[in-house]
Amino acid sequence: MPDELTKACINLHSVLRNLEDLCQLDQEAKSLISAKDISILFSAKDVPEALLSFKNGKCTMSKGAGPHDIKLYFKSPQHFNQMMEGKANPIPVKGITKIGFLKNEFTKLTDKLAYYLKPTELLLKDPNYANINTILTAYTAFFALAEIGNNDRIGKLNAHRIPDGIIAVSVLNGGPSISINVKGGRLEVIKGAAEKPRAIMSFDSLSTANGVLNGKLDSYTCIGDGRLEIKGYIPMIDNMNKLLAQVPAYLSE
Repeated sequence: MPDELTKACINLHSVLRNLEDLCQLDQEAKSLISAKDISILFSAKDVPEALLSFKNGKCTMSKGAGPHDIKLYFKSPQHFNQMMEGKANPIPVKGITKIGFLKNEFTKLTDKLAYYLKPTELLLKDPNYANINTILTAYTAFFALAEIGNNDRIGKLNAHRIPDGIIAVSVLNGGPSISINVKGGRLEVIKGAAEKPRAIMSFDSLSTANGVLNGKLDSYTCIGDGRLEIKGYIPMIDNMNKLLAQVPAYLSE
């Protein structure tokens, strides 16, 4: 059964982290923050903090604390998860006068994020929607697998089976690239291509990545026909895929 700490880490550092990319990919989201200069610190007990900043028309999110205008505190991982589900409210401990941003622009951004992360067959027929859905789904999945490897009981066992090195994951022809750094069983995901990966997973297109990540295409079939390429030190990817297989249990909760 998914545990609350791992789920909270995923919700904060994988799901909510997507606001960074949403504000680049979606014009409505971009317009909501165009004139904003504000930062929010999310602080949940036992969960690494995250700083969400809006400045110069861009959104950035990073692990750790820093200068902030608003601080939202959560008394437990479960409290944070309940907030993400719309069942609880955060405890504002700084920036009470700026709460209007949370109730207006921030809420609209999270609603827009949910819109892209919960696709329907009809929505996926729109190429622009499908592209944004694929990019955000890919980031969500791979950032989430790192949180599972670092926090989940079974995930930790699988993470320690991954040899040290970098796994490069990319979607060709306009898709995202990420690097998964593995050291001593700990995983860190960084956006961008790796210079010297030890293993590589490469999707030939956004369409292929969308199908595999949404469970509509079989990965082994895609490997067989060349739409999904895996090379390098294969044991790294084999064990990474065990973590990837745990992701749906957390995201479907």
